[in-house]
Amino acid sequence: MRLFSTGDRVSQPQYGAGTVAACNEYHTTIDFDEHGPRTFATAIVKLERSTTVAPPRPKTRRKAAPRRAAAAAASS
Repeated sequence: MRLFSTGDRVSQPQYGAGTVAACNEYHTTIDFDEHGPRTFATAIVKLERSTTVAPPRPKTRRKAAPRRAAAAAASS
């Protein structure tokens, strides 16, 4: 059983390349480049080290809250 550190780049046969998000003796969570996060049983998951670079993640933007002043003026 081989534990990987958070942030390590790995490759898994079914899902491809990804980044280790969390790992302990029971579970390994990997955020795959094309398939999103997946959790595996650490004892049986087949992983290899990967030399691929993680793709840039788009920044998510929070939706702006409605402005109270504009809403109050519209209701008057």
